[in-house]
Amino acid sequence: MSKKPKKSAKPDGGLSGKKYAKELKKLHVELVKLQEWVRYKGLKVCIVFEGRDGAGKGGVIKAITERVTPRVFRVVALPAPNDRERSQMYMQRYMQHFPAAGEVVIFDRSWYNRAGVERVMGFTDEATARKFLQQVPFVEQAMVDSGIILLKYWLEVTPEEQTRRLEGRITDGRKIWKLSPMDLLSYNRWYDYSRVRDEMFDATDTPTAPWHVAISDDKERARLNIISHLLSQIPYEEVPREEPVLPERQDPGDYVDPHYPYRYVPEKF
Repeated sequence: MSKKPKKSAKPDGGLSGKKYAKELKKLHVELVKLQEWVRYKGLKVCIVFEGRDGAGKGGVIKAITERVTPRVFRVVALPAPNDRERSQMYMQRYMQHFPAAGEVVIFDRSWYNRAGVERVMGFTDEATARKFLQQVPFVEQAMVDSGIILLKYWLEVTPEEQTRRLEGRITDGRKIWKLSPMDLLSYNRWYDYSRVRDEMFDATDTPTAPWHVAISDDKERARLNIISHLLSQIPYEEVPREEPVLPERQDPGDYVDPHYPYRYVPEKF
């Protein structure tokens, strides 16, 4: 992971808010076109997001989904398994969320928990983790053979940027929910995560389901780059449709506004 984030003319190294908003708006238009094409053609799309703690997976997913309908773009972020799920075949609880025709399913972390956090934190043994790495390419091949378009993204940050972001979660009241006890326990295991990431790539970066890596020290650039890449991976066209025209609003007839004691929201702003 020696690739460095691109430099920018902006002093803080990021895009200007105006430039970012302009480019994101254009990508949102394309995502809506993709959405309608997926629905029109009955495509099945599965997108996996993995990466370092604090790498910005949630921000990317929010940027992708904020202008599309959750009826097509569905985000799956599973909690820790319960007792029943722990007794199941490992992939079972993920399979039930795989896309049907006309759906895009985004996994905010996925079955790759077994290759990463479970392995580093001792929630699974080495033999089980290695068996998983052997088996998962066959599962993903079966997904693709069934017609699922599978895209896998790994978000990477430098140690310094990860520290800055995690410290920010401690001091920012809007972000404290993002800092889990697991984040704190795993923070000092940077190179343990590096080793399991490398083994995961070696075993599961296949021609059928390759890993796409995004350097996300610059969160805004990473979001734009990932969305642009995602759009390039799924051939789509604009679905033909008639331009909608608003009809005339109906005449009120005998309707009269009621004298009802509405409980209006106080206008503090």
